[in-house]
Amino acid sequence: MVSKSVGVIGAGAWGSGLAQAIARGGHKVQMWAREQDVVDGINNNHENKRYLPGYPLSENMTASSDIKEVASGKEFLILASPSLYLASTAKQLLEVDDIKQGNVTIGVITKGFISSAEGPKLVLETLENVLPPCYKGQLVYIAGPSHAEEVAMGKLTGLIAASENAKNSIRFRELMHVPGLMVYSSLDVIGVQICAAAKNVIAIVFGALDAIAEHSDQFGDNTESLLLAAGLNEIQTLGMAMGATHPETFTSIAGVGDLDVTCRSKYGRNRRFGQDMIKTDMLEKFKNLDDLIARIGEIGYLSEGAVACKYVHEIAAKLGIKLLICEGLYKILNKEIKPADLINNLLTTGKID
Repeated sequence: MVSKSVGVIGAGAWGSGLAQAIARGGHKVQMWAREQDVVDGINNNHENKRYLPGYPLSENMTASSDIKEVASGKEFLILASPSLYLASTAKQLLEVDDIKQGNVTIGVITKGFISSAEGPKLVLETLENVLPPCYKGQLVYIAGPSHAEEVAMGKLTGLIAASENAKNSIRFRELMHVPGLMVYSSLDVIGVQICAAAKNVIAIVFGALDAIAEHSDQFGDNTESLLLAAGLNEIQTLGMAMGATHPETFTSIAGVGDLDVTCRSKYGRNRRFGQDMIKTDMLEKFKNLDDLIARIGEIGYLSEGAVACKYVHEIAAKLGIKLLICEGLYKILNKEIKPADLINNLLTTGKID
């Protein structure tokens, strides 16, 4: 194997976990982080104590707070910033010569939708409007059932590398051909992105149901599977309405695989968010969904599904499609209905009012 040079823009849990897997495979990985303590921890102690504590990182990994340094001289670049900050982060790359000249193969692991003046946009469409024109149709979107903790430990994980450019998808597939990862190619860029974003919305409702079911004679494992199947149906409805090209995307690891692990895993932040809505009445201090998004840092962890819920609501309204679970969560987060009332109504009557 020939060692490749890789830059990772964003040192959150998922970015760090994937960087660790690639570095473990013998590649040289440099990460960019805003926080100096994260940079120092990776360089000096081989650990990201802020976002991935307790998981030793490879000596093939280094970090820097200089985004231009991390993006320069690399064969591959992976964008891993949260959806709320992705566009502003990408704009900082425009002064990098290798980016200007299109010399770097770029992959993206950010999940969610991005706000714009024209309405919510998918991640790659947003980046294509920010990056130089040479990257249009060339970006690779990487997703799948992949909690950072297990990826960092080397537990076997499947991923999808989706791109309009099949060669770039293969390049990333070969880069990530490392112990613990199995990577497959896809041309359904839209479908894979929608699966990655919308499953987080379903996982919040699943977490709320899970918390209610702990003390319920009415709901149990059967009910959770009912919700998961209905949620997958909504994801596919949304995906096909937005232009997904392959129905099998939704029954692949990008669809049902990622949805299942996000709903059921102990590592899932969106599942945890749903549980906290029930167990701690976490939403009490927020006025509505916009207030929640503006103050999302106060939660203590990032629930991408809470942000994505706002955009799914807007897209569904624009396209005229009915997504009962997603719309129900929107009403919960917007303080229009109580979480427990929504779960009871949805699962016993098929209605959200």
